[in-house]
Amino acid sequence: MDDFFNNFWPYLIAAITLIGILGCAFLLWVTSKIKIVSQNGDNTSGHVWDEDLREMNNPLPRWWVGLFVMTIIFGLIYLSLYSGLFTYEGKKWTQENQYDAEIAEANAALKPIYAQFVDLPVEKLARLPAAKSIGERLYMNNCSQCHASDARGGRGFPNLTDHDWLYGGSPDKIVETITHGRNGMMPPMGALVGSEEDVKNLANYVLSLSGSMNDVGRAGLGKEKFASCAACHGQDGKGNQAIGAPNLTDNIWLHGAGEAQIMDRIMHGKTNQMPAQKDLLTQEQIKVLAAYIWGLSNKADAAIEH
Repeated sequence: MDDFFNNFWPYLIAAITLIGILGCAFLLWVTSKIKIVSQNGDNTSGHVWDEDLREMNNPLPRWWVGLFVMTIIFGLIYLSLYSGLFTYEGKKWTQENQYDAEIAEANAALKPIYAQFVDLPVEKLARLPAAKSIGERLYMNNCSQCHASDARGGRGFPNLTDHDWLYGGSPDKIVETITHGRNGMMPPMGALVGSEEDVKNLANYVLSLSGSMNDVGRAGLGKEKFASCAACHGQDGKGNQAIGAPNLTDNIWLHGAGEAQIMDRIMHGKTNQMPAQKDLLTQEQIKVLAAYIWGLSNKADAAIEH
């Protein structure tokens, strides 16, 4: 797909467009210079069809030539004002400018609605029916594509309805995560751990931390190798929310469980990214969305007030 996202295509399309416009101008200039001399002196080209249809040698009507010239000039002006020349972004309309303008207009129209939520804490918003309804719509439009419509996530996408939070599930942390996004990375550890047998032993020890099915003998041999993991996951394997290191003792596996899956992550590492939403949502929208998400895993505390 990278072949479709480079400068070749804009330059090709712009070149074809300019050749077409300039070709029309050149054709108009050439035809204005060509003079056909009538052999019979009757102002015809000498071509005859159906015995009596003769082609006259009259110049193009001035109004037609004028429209032709105006069309060429219009085309050149249009390309100079809009994003049609190579990678030139233009001076007036672009789809990005139009999108930004529409978003700004929509946010201005919605500002009075969100104004009522500005001074309320996230926990309070999670109990308000109006805020909850808006938060659900924001979630469906911006989060459900990855975390699923029921917010239970999937492989590689965290479940937002439980209490297993990589970076913390407090209201402030959820706001921070939505605003700035997250970029979690586990580096490849295979070379540091040792041979494939060492990696397999370590994988079984990691499985044993959560009581998952494992080879007890290999788990015992792999315990010593866990020292290379403890820097992030802690000596007890309970993780570190400050850096997004998962808890290895709760039997929740974001990227798949089992010996083979854990061996693959030890050897090759894993990178996971959640994009920042600060450029897509206003601070008020992020706060309402955070309240909705916080309420998904704190249902008792987020019960609607009556």
